[in-house]
Amino acid sequence: MSGTIALASGVACALSAAAVVPLRRLAIRWDLTDDPGGHKAHARPTPYIGGIAIVAGTAVPALAVLGLADPQITAILLAAAAVAVLGLIDDIAPLTAVTRLAVEATVAVGVVLSGVQATVTGTWLDGVLTVAWIVVMTNSFNLLDNMDGALGTVTAVTAALLAVTALVRGHPELALLLCALTCACLGFLPYNWEPARVFMGDSGSLFIGFTLACSAVALTVGRPPDATVAGLFLPTFLATVDTCVVVASRVLAGHSPLRGGTDHVSHRLRRTGLGARAVAAALGAIAALSGVLCLATALGRVSPFVATATACAIAAVLIFLLRGVGAPALSPAPVQKIRERRP
Repeated sequence: MSGTIALASGVACALSAAAVVPLRRLAIRWDLTDDPGGHKAHARPTPYIGGIAIVAGTAVPALAVLGLADPQITAILLAAAAVAVLGLIDDIAPLTAVTRLAVEATVAVGVVLSGVQATVTGTWLDGVLTVAWIVVMTNSFNLLDNMDGALGTVTAVTAALLAVTALVRGHPELALLLCALTCACLGFLPYNWEPARVFMGDSGSLFIGFTLACSAVALTVGRPPDATVAGLFLPTFLATVDTCVVVASRVLAGHSPLRGGTDHVSHRLRRTGLGARAVAAALGAIAALSGVLCLATALGRVSPFVATATACAIAAVLIFLLRGVGAPALSPAPVQKIRERRP
């Protein structure tokens, strides 16, 4: 299986890298670009449908190798593809938050019905909690796409470590999917690294968030509650911290959490004097730390409770420190879209 995973990963990287160039030209021709201005750092209109390359790079080799034999992997891939289409539509013609959340919840229900369900309470509430968690995490990762190279780096690190965790837990099919996602992001990153020549847009960021969230859930199926909590929280640590930082700072300042702004973790790190590339690397390092903790629990080296408590302590410190870094710039009115345009 290791040779098959390596081959699929290579194809994923090559396919993603090869697809970016024609997608970029198509976006420019159709005027699907993020224009500079306001708080945005890029100096020229930048195409933002590059995420389709990540979707293709992940899904094509995974389906070619696995087919539709595994119902859970099939459900995750089909639902993630539907979310990617939703994101593409939103990139072209912005949708309301209600529409986006409704579609995301619907496809998440389909994944849960396939057997991908976390065990927390041992009751029917677990299905509801799993759907809610998948939707929240999908959009939390979506919001991490706010700086050149940031989400691509975080995803590559997170998916790679989650793939190793999947192998440890005896899920080679899921490991193959996660390795394909890792390498698809690596193929895309050279075009998205500062200064970015293409953005992934909602099609890519929603696909990434949904796939990672569902994969984390799949690895907790049948696990005790403490292992389930650790398995859900650790792979999504950075997205959770970022969401908490934004919500906490805006609520305490009397602002709506739905407003667009430059008050995410990446923006706050940038205001400490780090460049965009250094910020992406720092975010990748944080993702690596939480991913290693998750792997350590799978290997039995650290108890789920200790790992979760350690991550929570680190999260509390980060939230406290970053909440006061710089004065966040917010848009004058709440936005309908959940995704916020990069600065």
